[in-house]
Formats: sequence, C-alpha cells, structure tokens
Amino acid sequence: MPVKTDELTSLRTHLAKLLDWEDAHAGYDAAVTGIPPNDRGRAPDGLPYSPWQILEHLRLTQHDILDFCRNPRYEERDWPADYWPASAEPPGPAAWDESVRQFKADREALQDIAHDPDVDLFATIPHGSGQTWLRELLLVADHTAHHLGELIVVRRLQGNWKR
Repeated sequence: MPVKTDELTSLRTHLAKLLDWEDAHAGYDAAVTGIPPNDRGRAPDGLPYSPWQILEHLRLTQHDILDFCRNPRYEERDWPADYWPASAEPPGPAAWDESVRQFKADREALQDIAHDPDVDLFATIPHGSGQTWLRELLLVADHTAHHLGELIVVRRLQGNWKR
C-alpha cells in the first residue's frame, strides 16, 4: 500500500526533528555548551575520550554520512583514523566553536534532505550499496544520541554538567 502524502509529510517532520531531538534526553546544544576550555581536552580517569574527541567524532561522522548522501563520488574513509581526532586537546582556541558550527550546518543540511519532497526516503541512494535515505537519517540520529550520552557522562565525571 502506498504511503499517503500526509503520512509522508509527518514522517519527514519527525525525521528532521529526530536529528535535533531533545524530548527524551539532553540535546546537542545542551551537551556541548558550558564546558570550560580547560576541560575540553581532558578525559576523566578510566575513560578513553575527552569532550573534544567526542565532539569532533560527532562532527566527522555526521559530515561523512552527509557526504555519502550527496556525493556520487563519495569514497569511504579509514576507520578509526578518519573518524576520531588523534589528540585529546582541540588544536587551537577556535577549534571547539568551529566544530560546533560545522556540526550544526551539516545537521541542517540533513534536515533539509528529510524535508525535501524530491527525496524518496525509501529509495536506495543511487551511488550506495543498498542504503536508503531513511536509513542514513536514522543512522545519524542514533549515532548522535549515543555519543551525546557519552559526552554527558564525561561532563558529569569532570564535574561540569549542570542540568
């Protein structure tokens, strides 16, 4: 049975919102805001990642999925080297804010894909290997939620999570 137009519009709205969801947990903005600069590159004892590494991993991974969706010449990157920054510390004072800005810009581009009536969410991405547009949007949302939870745990252990 074909999907009705109003049902598809509702699905698109839910998908776009899911990429920036805050109903069931803290959202991206809350998780990345208010971390003191001296804590951004500090991993708590027993944990492998600093807030910077999690933030940058989120940005790199989301950008990669967006690139896959839009770029017919997409080339897979190397795991884990191309998805995690090597250093626990941001490379400079502006790096944190730039990563946050780029993540938000890419998230908006993914939301645009979710809302685009010319994108058949159930169709496979032509240059992929069976991935649908819907799968990629859900993948980004799931991945982001997972790592935001980790970031909040890191912040709690650092003593800078005030929610």
